[in-house]
Amino acid sequence: MTFPPANAPAKPLSGPQKALHKLGLVRDIDLALHLPLRYEDETRITRLRDARDGETVQIEGVVAACEVKLAGHRQLLVTLDDGSDTCTLRFFSFYPSQQKALAVGNRIRARGEIRGGFLGRQMMHPAFQAAGGDLPTTLTPIYPTAAALPQAYLRRAVQGGLARAELADTIAPENLDEIGLQPSWNLHASLSFLHHPAPDVSLAMLADHSHPAWQRLKAEELLAQQLSQLQAKRARARLRAPALRPGTGNLNHGLRAALPFALTAAQHRVCMEITHDLARPIPMHRLLQGDVGSGKTVVAALAAAICIDAGWQCALMAPTEILAEQHFRKLISWLEPLGIKTAWLTGSQKTKERREMLALIASGEAGLVVGTHAVIQDKVQFKNLALAIIDEQHRFGVAQRLALRSKLTPDTVRAELPVLSAVEGVEAVGSPSTGSGRTAMVEPHLLMMTATPIPRTLAMSYYADLDVSTIDELPPGRTPVVTKLVNDARRDEVIARIRVQLNEGRQIYWVCPLIEESEALDLRNATETHAHLSAALQGVRVGLLHSRMPVAEKKAVMALFTSGQMAVLVSTTVIEVGVDVPNASLMVIEHAERFGLSQLHQLRGRVGRGAAASACVLLYSTGDAARLGETARARLKAMAETHDGFEIARRDLETRGPGEFLGARQSGAALLRFADLATDTALLAWARRLAPLMLDQHPVQAEKHVQRWLGVKADYLKA
Repeated sequence: MTFPPANAPAKPLSGPQKALHKLGLVRDIDLALHLPLRYEDETRITRLRDARDGETVQIEGVVAACEVKLAGHRQLLVTLDDGSDTCTLRFFSFYPSQQKALAVGNRIRARGEIRGGFLGRQMMHPAFQAAGGDLPTTLTPIYPTAAALPQAYLRRAVQGGLARAELADTIAPENLDEIGLQPSWNLHASLSFLHHPAPDVSLAMLADHSHPAWQRLKAEELLAQQLSQLQAKRARARLRAPALRPGTGNLNHGLRAALPFALTAAQHRVCMEITHDLARPIPMHRLLQGDVGSGKTVVAALAAAICIDAGWQCALMAPTEILAEQHFRKLISWLEPLGIKTAWLTGSQKTKERREMLALIASGEAGLVVGTHAVIQDKVQFKNLALAIIDEQHRFGVAQRLALRSKLTPDTVRAELPVLSAVEGVEAVGSPSTGSGRTAMVEPHLLMMTATPIPRTLAMSYYADLDVSTIDELPPGRTPVVTKLVNDARRDEVIARIRVQLNEGRQIYWVCPLIEESEALDLRNATETHAHLSAALQGVRVGLLHSRMPVAEKKAVMALFTSGQMAVLVSTTVIEVGVDVPNASLMVIEHAERFGLSQLHQLRGRVGRGAAASACVLLYSTGDAARLGETARARLKAMAETHDGFEIARRDLETRGPGEFLGARQSGAALLRFADLATDTALLAWARRLAPLMLDQHPVQAEKHVQRWLGVKADYLKA
């Protein structure tokens, strides 16, 4: 047998093959795991006289008439007679080949919804085929598909993949007992059944995924996720990291003493957890979560002080320039009096300033680097970066987080690491400079922060590879924010309330979901609202802020508002996180029904940061252009009922799924296709218990299980 040369061009894929690849159906196991959306019952023929209006049935008969009607819309009308009654099959689009197949005298089977009426019974665009041959003995699957991928082609591809895929069980039968799964429902039997269920099966059990075959697949999927997460955590524990302990400068204690406030008990606790991690010679991989205003930034500053005091550099990366600048100003005010030099990096910097910052970073003179994604650009070279802090981590993609981590492993850093003895299960590692011949991968200490609290089930699944620290109390002095739901028709009353606040010397945010007018969505936009408020509030300085503005202009607007020279700020969600103006006491959110629950909570957190009583007004519309659906009602009701970010996160998970919390962690691909975190908590707990046992006792089977279910997607869970 001859093979094409290695450099031969790949054979171009056909239309259906391209569509399969677009759906991610590359391996045989991918096809086998591509389960139907629904099923059609083609196992029996229904006589027309027995069919009820509105029922979807399969009928068989002889074509008694076939004509193309040209009056009005061109359509094909076919009269089918099954001996008990007649039915008109109506097609508004058709090909000559279809018209030929439906010629008078041909016997066909048609499937569709029976509709009654003045003109008699009819089916609109039914599926049809020539009659003859045995009826199927199982339900016909209808699969999720894409353009250029007909169901018939997809069914053949899935059936072929199912036949070729290696489906030997990787889970021992005794491990399935505690979740009540019978050994007969193995992976092969479960998949075969779900692709072609018997016609007498309970459709409700298939629809709600409670059938044993579905339970088996959900259990396998959750186990694959837990194994992948645990593999990542154990692999990271074998890596090497600088052991960061306070040095002679004792900057951490100096910073605590210099702070104008005392840490809360929760802040003390998480600081101890982080300090313990940093002192170990293995990489920290910790998520710091805390509600809006709980004081995560000062915890990050104390961690940075430990790193810098130990002689290393620290980087803090934020998703937006506004948030990064807020961090920069706050950290400078705390750290520069202690002698710590801080560098600032963003994409909008002038060339001269950027060159100066890059020199400070490369020389190590800048102990702390704060910036946006500019921190991970190729030109940025650190002397000895050992701690990375990522704020609002769910806003960064996998590739961006990996790029920051790669900044921590230059050869110069490896040479500076001391020889490590076996500590807490870490294998002894020799420094390359000692000539021991043993080297180790150097991994950063990584602290990720989020103001969107992670619900417990989400932390157990998608964040199982992380250690989680939680700040579960707010600093004293934070005033509660009163939340009011106000119909858009009462807008004038809201503006009157703004005048009262302005007379008391307060500042106001007004947030809109759009920048400019949209034909698709009839929502009041930021530019229109800015003009309206400027006219309604004569003599008041009203600013406008949105993401399309030049960076310098955005900075100027924010500086005016922060300094108190601007009284009202009309903005898009660019101020969702990071903006800290204690004098702002009123937040108005336009078309609040269009925002996600966590986003509303983040926006509300921009007020109530000072001593003044604060309020958040959720303006909603119930007009024809923006009907208030049940999900939107639930979101607004939750905002009015609770200020607890953890409770809001739990409700958000119920209504929106995990995407709100994960952001780009999965690069747009949902890694849980079958399991549901809201209903499958028992299966998740089982998978968490079994994963370490399986990795320890059956590592080959564990790896096989992960590759079967996740393949290359496993990397997204580990980032």
